[in-house]
Amino acid sequence: MSENAPKENRRIVSGMRPTGALHLGHYFGVLKNWIDLQDSHECYFFVADWHALTTEYADPKRIKGFVPDLVKDWVAGGLDPQKCVIFQQSQVKEHAELHLLLSMTTPVPWLERCPTYKDQLQELAAKELNTYGFLGYPVLMASDILLYKAGFVPVGLDQLPHLELTREIARRANNLYGNFFVEPQALLTPDSKLPGLDGRKMSKSYGNAIGLSEEPNAMKKKVMSMLTCEKRARLTDPGDPKECNLFPYHELLTDAARLPEIIDGCTHATWGCGDCKKLLVESMNAFLEPIRDRRKAFDKDPNLVWDILAAGNTVARARASRNLDALKKKLNFVF
Repeated sequence: MSENAPKENRRIVSGMRPTGALHLGHYFGVLKNWIDLQDSHECYFFVADWHALTTEYADPKRIKGFVPDLVKDWVAGGLDPQKCVIFQQSQVKEHAELHLLLSMTTPVPWLERCPTYKDQLQELAAKELNTYGFLGYPVLMASDILLYKAGFVPVGLDQLPHLELTREIARRANNLYGNFFVEPQALLTPDSKLPGLDGRKMSKSYGNAIGLSEEPNAMKKKVMSMLTCEKRARLTDPGDPKECNLFPYHELLTDAARLPEIIDGCTHATWGCGDCKKLLVESMNAFLEPIRDRRKAFDKDPNLVWDILAAGNTVARARASRNLDALKKKLNFVF
């Protein structure tokens, strides 16, 4: 961490792109960790709508609707606007200004070697992504973090190269202009254990996800269609919970006291996969019902989500403006 950082910088910054309703993979992969952190850290969580434009620039109309939907899922899932700052990236213009300033000092080869850049160019080959916005995505991400002088950023292992690039960008700017930026540390997020309904990574694009706001009947239909252990071709065939898509869900959602019963029933073929699925439906419904109920509060008052964002934008803008003004003074760029 840079020398100008407080000895105990417990500020966290993290964001999500608004691309549609959140699913259980998002919850256990990211949101649950945020919910835990809001009680122990100074947290800034933002809707990364400018980041969404890097891949959706040709058809951006849907982003506007995805922004409030994302915040609804966050708050219904357990984020508390009284404990953390929830804001919208594009409504804090300082993100864009710092992005511009940092783009002046960031070498292009640093961006071209970013593994995420190469991977997404292949994965999204159907889209025209040879744009500066897509190449410069890590510079905007660095600006999101460095603008608030965050001490930590919650990331998964696959995101570590991005964070290291943020640290390199901060280090280069500090070397050029004198110590100013904090080099944020990684706060590793446990990987989500949830597979999709078909065993692949859970993704809306694969059609194998269960949404946080999934209605009971739709959820039940999806669970009853899930793939199970391939060893259990017949009811009397013993199975292995470690090779079954259902068991990771049970580990997260079902009362831990019942897990030995599930393991025994599967390995000794004393109950069928249908029984296992019915129990999972009960467990999942018990988990999702409070989230559905909290989300309904937004349906009663459509302005509530915008009030949360407006309040968060004000707090974020004040800190961002203060830090950016200090940087411009350091650069002797105040006229």
